[in-house]
Amino acid sequence: MAASFGQGDFGTAEDTLEQARQQAAAETDRHTEAAALDKLAMVLHYRALANDRDASHADAEEALFRQALAMQREIDDQAGVAESLFGIGLVHQVLRGDWAAAMPYYREALPLADQYADAYVRSECYRHLGFYYFAEEHDADTALKHLHTSQQLREEWGDARSIASGMHSIGQIELLADRHADAATHLRTAVELLQSAGVSGPRAEQAAEWLRRAEAGEPAPN
Repeated sequence: MAASFGQGDFGTAEDTLEQARQQAAAETDRHTEAAALDKLAMVLHYRALANDRDASHADAEEALFRQALAMQREIDDQAGVAESLFGIGLVHQVLRGDWAAAMPYYREALPLADQYADAYVRSECYRHLGFYYFAEEHDADTALKHLHTSQQLREEWGDARSIASGMHSIGQIELLADRHADAATHLRTAVELLQSAGVSGPRAEQAAEWLRRAEAGEPAPN
């Protein structure tokens, strides 16, 4: 997964995970097989994000998440169930732009994640619920409450890039809500965190532009 997220080496990640899946299937290790299916779906998701949310493989991604989910329910892997439910929600929300279809999966995933999953999965559930409250309910306060919870969990998880990304999202929502002072504070921190994490290129440039607008009292980019 580090290969696919950090370096965009999706082919290597897919090959490694498929080998793990095949070995687990041969050994009747359903827990590992389900986890590999879920991660294969996530590699497809990262590939789609890297290609401007290309939805051409959305059906294949959803099918992998559903295979994983069925197996996880069968073996009572509740942490895995939460992760795969969240993944199906991602397909609907991010790739198909269908919040109505995504939300039942996110809502089912969250309490399971809170009880069984690791900090990163919990963080992602709260993050996307936060986006929902802002985009669909136009409720910036509830959105930011969820995003701050997500950020606390990212800090618990400890991945520098995820922490920087979470802070950037908080600042973006604040600027979109015309809360320029708060946005400037959080976006300034996000820019510093991205630099510390060694992130450059379009992501760093985008964060710098959002910060410039917040400090200048300008609206968020379109």
